[in-house]
Parts: sequence; C-alpha cells; structure tokens
Amino acid sequence: KIELLYLAMTMARNLCVVVAVAFVFVASSVKFVDADEHDHKYEQGEEVVLWMNTVGPYHNRQETYSYFTLPFCKGPKKSISHHHETLGENLQGVSLEFSGLDLKFGVDVPQTEYCSVELNHKNFKAFTYAIKKHYWYQMYIDDLPMWALVGDFGAGHNDKEKRSDKMYIWTHKRIDIGYNHNRIVDVNVTVGHRVELKADITLHFTYEVTFKKSPTTFENRFDKYLDPHFFQHRIHWFSIFNSFMMVIFLVGLVAMILIRTLKKDYVRYSKENDLDDIERDLGDEYGWKQVHGDVFRPPSNVMLFASLIGSGYQLALVSLCVILFVIMGDLYTERGSVLTTSIFVYAATSPANGYFGGSLYSRLEGTQWIKQTFVGSVLIPATVSGMVLLVNLVAMYYNASRAIPFTTMLVVAAIWMFVVLPLTLVGAVLGRNLSGKQDVPCRVKPIPRPLPEKKWFMQPWAISLLGGLLPFGSIFIEIYFVFTSFWAYKIYYVYGFMLLVFVILSIVSVCVTMVCTYFLLNAEDYRWHWTSFLAGASVSLYVYAYSFYYYFFKTKMTGMFQTTFYFSYSALFALALGIMCGTFGYAGSSTFVYRIYKNLKLD
Repeated sequence: KIELLYLAMTMARNLCVVVAVAFVFVASSVKFVDADEHDHKYEQGEEVVLWMNTVGPYHNRQETYSYFTLPFCKGPKKSISHHHETLGENLQGVSLEFSGLDLKFGVDVPQTEYCSVELNHKNFKAFTYAIKKHYWYQMYIDDLPMWALVGDFGAGHNDKEKRSDKMYIWTHKRIDIGYNHNRIVDVNVTVGHRVELKADITLHFTYEVTFKKSPTTFENRFDKYLDPHFFQHRIHWFSIFNSFMMVIFLVGLVAMILIRTLKKDYVRYSKENDLDDIERDLGDEYGWKQVHGDVFRPPSNVMLFASLIGSGYQLALVSLCVILFVIMGDLYTERGSVLTTSIFVYAATSPANGYFGGSLYSRLEGTQWIKQTFVGSVLIPATVSGMVLLVNLVAMYYNASRAIPFTTMLVVAAIWMFVVLPLTLVGAVLGRNLSGKQDVPCRVKPIPRPLPEKKWFMQPWAISLLGGLLPFGSIFIEIYFVFTSFWAYKIYYVYGFMLLVFVILSIVSVCVTMVCTYFLLNAEDYRWHWTSFLAGASVSLYVYAYSFYYYFFKTKMTGMFQTTFYFSYSALFALALGIMCGTFGYAGSSTFVYRIYKNLKLD
C-alpha cells in the first residue's frame, strides 16, 4: 500500500508539473500576441476585423454552414494581422473567415462597393434556396455578434408569400460601431438596397461604417444581447419557489420516516428480540430487518455500477465548478468559453471519478480494479464520442460547419489519454487505499435469501420508474429555459438560478431515493443498490420525453441534420443528468441503509 501511495503521489506531482508548464506556456503566448482583438483596446486608425461566421436557416439554429458556401464575395483586403480559434469554438462549429473589408478604429467609411457577383444559374439557384429557407448570417466585430438576413421574398419576409416568384437580396451593409474611449462597446448592422434576384445580372455589394461615442461601459457591453424579461419572468421565480417548497415537503417526509416509522420499527423489533425461539418462529415477522443478512450483498455487474457512480460524482463536480466559474467570470460572453471550461474542468476532476469509483469497487469486493479504472475513465468520453461521431457524419454529409475537424478530435483524444486516464488511475489508487475497506454493520449470509412475492408497484422497476417524477417536477421549468437557450436564439445567463436548481435537484433526488429504498427494503427486497441508482437516474427518461414535446410544439425545426442533432444531444444531456441524479440517489440511500442497520440490534 505504501508503494502504491508513493506511486500515486509521484504521478500526481508529475502531472501537476506538466499542467503548470502548459499553463505558463499558454499564458505567455497569449501575453505576447500583438492583436488588439484579444485585449479589446484600440488606438486611432488601428485595424478592426470584421469576421464572417456562419449562415443557415433561421428555424434550425444548429444547421449552419460557412458564410462563403453561399456565393458571397470577399472584400479587397487579403491579409489580417491575427486569427484565433479556441477548442470550444471548433467543437461548436464556429467558422470565422475574414470578410476582406478594411475597417479602422475611429475612421468612418462612406458607402463603398467592395465586390460584385455574377448571377449565373448556379449562384441564382443558391441565393433563391437560401432566401426561401429564411437564411441569415452571423458576423463578429471585437467578439460582439451581429446578425442579418440574406434576403426576403414577395412584399416582405412573410411565410404566406413563399410561393411568390420574386426574390430579393440585400446588397448593402451599414455597420454602426459604438466606442467608449479606446474600446468597442456596441456593434449593429443594418441591411439595405433590396435587389430583385434575376438570372444573369450582376450584384454589387456595398458597405459603410460609422463610429460614434457610446455611454455603455465595456463591462456592460454584452447586456444588449440578454433577455431579462424572458429569464427573470415571474414564472421563473415561481418555479424556484415551487421547487423549494417541494424540498421542504420531501425533507419533512424523510424526517417522518426516519423519526416516526423507523422508531416504531425499532420498538417492534426489540420486542421480537425478547421472545424465545418458539414464539419468534410462530410470530409474524416482516419488514426490512428480515434482509439484514443480504442488504450489504454486492449487486450484480459491480464493475459497471462502480464506474457509473464514479462518473456521476465527477459529473456533479464538473457541473458545480462550471456553474460557479460562469457566475464569477461571465464566461457566456465569450465564444465557446463555457464548453472549453467544461472540457478542462472535466479533465481536472478525473481523480474524483477514480477515487469514488475505485473505492466503491473495492468495498463491493471487486478484484479487477485496473479494468474498472479504465471502464470508469472511458465510460462518459466513449458515450459522448459515439454520439458526436454520429452527428459529425451527418454534418459532413451536409458539409455543415458543425462538422468537427479531425485535428480537434485528436486534441480531445490526447486530453483523455494523457490527462483523464492517468488522473483517474491516481484517484483509483488513492480511493482503494484510503476508503476501500469494507465496513458494514451486518454480516452477509453465504446463501442469498429468497425474494418474496409482492405487488407490481413494489417491484424494483416500478419504484425506479416512479422515482424520477418528483426530481423532474422540480426542474422542468428550468429545463424549458435551458432548451430555449440552446435550441433557440437566447443566451442563458441566469446561472444563479441554475445553481439553486442544482442544489434543489440534488436534495430532491436524495430524499426520493431514500423513501424508495425504504419501501423496497420493507418489502423484504434487498436489491437496493441498482434500484436507488435507477430511481434517481429515471429522471433522464422524463427529460428526454420532454425533449420530444419541446421539438414538436415549441420549435419549427425541420430536416434530417437538425433533427439528428437535436435528439442526439438531448439524449446526451438526459443521460448525463440521469447518471448524476442516480449517483445522488445512491449516495443518500447508502448512508440511509448503513445508519438504520447500524442501530439495529441483532442476535
């Protein structure tokens, strides 16, 4: 054990050195980048970069393509001083391309033609299709987004006039840039010059730029993109209050079970202990005491069970850390920052996976601990990678910007191989040696006790299925806001609400699964390990079912790509939430079972 602990400490120290060196390298490289977009400070006449990001149908937010997949043309400027993309941007399908327009800080540009496009048959067909499908595009200036429509049809942008033969495209961009001292604090684009699409004509694209002083501070420049009327609506506050009242009710219910019901059970069992053997045999014994010799028997599929529990602890820690980081740093204002932070926090918290999974596997008398460590480290990454690969194949078929580059896949694989796996191994070694010893209050009998017949609603599958109802009820309003942010055009920023819902969800999951475990044991069924986990994890079924309702009744999504993307990532979200809630449930039930049998007087 001393050698293993020394090995774990050595590996941890070496990994910390590697991470520290990498951090210093990244920090130093960023420090010396000679690009004003990174520090958001400009001098008079310095370059301001207009990035063209993606274009796609309005109702399918994730169906995006590179801006220049449409036959738009670039401006005359060919080179820029810098270009950067983060890991999160690559994974989210950000496809920044230089517009070719020459913008300088504080310098107005009058209406100027920057390029022209001949509308041959191919170009005419591409623009016509884009306008019919409500295509719009996104641009960035100094990390501030702007959106504009490609064109419209009929008398205006009206779905009722879709069959109109007349299509119009906007060929002029007016860009208004607000600045406060040497910082850009506001950007806005207005399209104009509506030209009817006709074959074999030439489209002349123009732009103009206007700089104006703005009272907006740099710290508050992102506020215009937020929607406080939507996220801070009374319904949102009421849902938090309703969930809080549910917590009080459940805590009271659990307290009643612990204080009143268990007290009566202890009194009844103590009376039975005073009877002689003949009276006890003639008596009608029932309840959770009868399974004391089997309640601590290891469950089936111990390796998978321990790996799920370890992964659940890690997901809970990642969720909590990311929420706190976003609250402290407003990470939602930067492209891909939340996703990038999540990836690195997941890698950094890998020891938690190994510690809790490895220690539990050891306590459940598992012997193949190295194999379990590998399964625990690969369980979540392999599931996510498989789903992402499916979506990526569809994105590649559509030539969409959501297709993840191969180099980005290699980076993610390297993070797992050189960071996640070793740190999980370190955690497993520590967990096995520090808390891997089995310490149960009841001796496990060598022969399992036969399971009695019981009503269908007391079966483990029924208890597990019903266990997810109350946790889902405590979060379904917040799920609506999260879905609207991800699948529609809202920016989620009320992470304080999310933190409250996270705490409420954890408490509700623990309370519900403790009650479910008590009912199961009272029915003299000792298979509580998987039941407690699945009772908490079943919330994922209700969340995924809600995603179907949201898709059909709250969105106008169409097409194979968007549908595949929606249901695949909704399944990942529901699965991760289920594993996390299942872990909460098992943790609470494990403590509950240990306590009640510890206080039980046995012969």
